[in-house]
Parts: sequence; C-alpha cells; structure tokens
Amino acid sequence: MKKLTTVILNELKEFNHFFKEQEIPAKTILLPEGQISKTMFFIEKGCLRTWINNDGKEITTQFFFEGDGVSSFESFRTNQPSLYSIESIEPCILKSLSQKDFQTILKSTPELRIKLEDHLFKRLFQSQQLLYSFLKNNPKKRYEELIKQHPLIIQRVPQHYIASYLGITPVSLSRIRNRR
Repeated sequence: MKKLTTVILNELKEFNHFFKEQEIPAKTILLPEGQISKTMFFIEKGCLRTWINNDGKEITTQFFFEGDGVSSFESFRTNQPSLYSIESIEPCILKSLSQKDFQTILKSTPELRIKLEDHLFKRLFQSQQLLYSFLKNNPKKRYEELIKQHPLIIQRVPQHYIASYLGITPVSLSRIRNRR
C-alpha cells in the first residue's frame, strides 16, 4: 500500500508548484500545541513525532517517517487550535503545503478526497489500537506489540520518546528491554 505522500506527489505532479521544500534540523517544532495548523507536511527524509504537554511532561502520541503526510488534521480542517505539537526527531527534508493550496488541490482532484479519507481512517484505527493496548496490556506487552507492528520506530526513535509513547519511564523501558 502506497503512503499518502507518495500518492499525492506522484499523481498530482501538475500541482508540484504548490509544494515548498524545506530542510529542518532535529528537534524543530513545526506546530506548537494550541496553534492553528495552516500547513501540511510530507516527509521525504527524516522522522517527525506528535506530542502533548501534560503539566510540563511531554507525551509522544505518534511517529511519522518517509512517505507520511503529517498535520494536525483536526486543526487544519476546522481552524481550531491543535491538540498537539509536531516536532522533528531527525534532520528532515519536508515538502509543505498550505491550507489554501490544499483546498485548491482537493477541489481540482475529487479522487484525492477519497484517498485522504482512507488515510484518516487508517490513522484513526492506529490511534484506537494504541488506546486499546493501553487499556488491556501491560507495558511489556505494549513494547512487544510495538516491535512486531512498527519495527522502524524501534530502529530509529530515541528510547526516551519510545518510553513516552508507551506510557512508561525510560528506566522501565530499559528494564523491559533487558529482560528480553
């Protein structure tokens, strides 16, 4: 299955002039929590994460890699403040698309709307899987599922972000990893 970015960039070449390429260093906040999202990012190279601030503690909610499209879709579509921040983990090469240009492309390409809905459904499903994993599994089981379902995260993401994503401390993650 092709990722949304690949579909958009390959199938909509006539709209390439709307995309702006940018190189960003690691640990760059692309969208702060509480700000309205006006940009969608497509990852050509690198890794991004979304996270929320819980009384000064960062809680990672998702990871994104090459071929992924990232935005606070809820904010991007409704002009409401974003519920989370978007940040680079690694140096990245991104193509960005403004909200206005995205609307222009959607109006010109109805089949894109179907692909976007499919992408959003998959993202919702992934979020539901994580929620249910938190409700029914212990941290060790959540880590084992992560290894099985998303090995790229284990290979490329620093341990403290993985621990945050799993809802545990880095020390607890280290213990789980050492018991394997």
